[in-house]
Amino acid sequence: MKTIIYAHPWEKSFNHAILTTLTQKFQQNGDAYQVIDLYEDHFDPVYSQAELKAFSKGDTPYQLVKDYQQQLQNTDDLYLIAPIWWSNLPGIVKGFFDKVMLKGFAYSSENEDWHGLMTWLDHVTVITTSEVSQQALEQDYGDPIRQSLINTVFRDLGISSQKISWHHLGNINTITPEDRQQFLKNIALQN
Repeated sequence: MKTIIYAHPWEKSFNHAILTTLTQKFQQNGDAYQVIDLYEDHFDPVYSQAELKAFSKGDTPYQLVKDYQQQLQNTDDLYLIAPIWWSNLPGIVKGFFDKVMLKGFAYSSENEDWHGLMTWLDHVTVITTSEVSQQALEQDYGDPIRQSLINTVFRDLGISSQKISWHHLGNINTITPEDRQQFLKNIALQN
């Protein structure tokens, strides 16, 4: 099963065009897929007191979080589509990792020994857009996707960086329509 985590609130965004491109490709190939649309689901990335209390036990009071965990357990290939705002992923994505990647589901820790448990994933594809190029993100903004997400968060979840690919379309506000179409075409070909 392929699972897309999608994080953009506007259906006319280029991120939505990426989502449409992938889902159409999966349909053409007969691939089973599901979409976790964080904005459409009205996912609340902010912890409540009750949720924080349950967090230390690896539990959650919210059915939506449990549903997301079930969807992820049935996933072989994971896709994350999101813009980069203020040099990082939107807060709703951070909240997703905070709330869904719970102890006992995504990791275990015994005697200060941490083990990522999401080793069942075959591949993770991260697709981002922003007003700056990938080179600028890497050199001028601390490489937030590779350093924070790929080399830290996913590593802590048990996902080797060798199983992860990152595709970025920068200068989204100034590129040509042809460049946008070429990016979509490349995404379809690679997935």
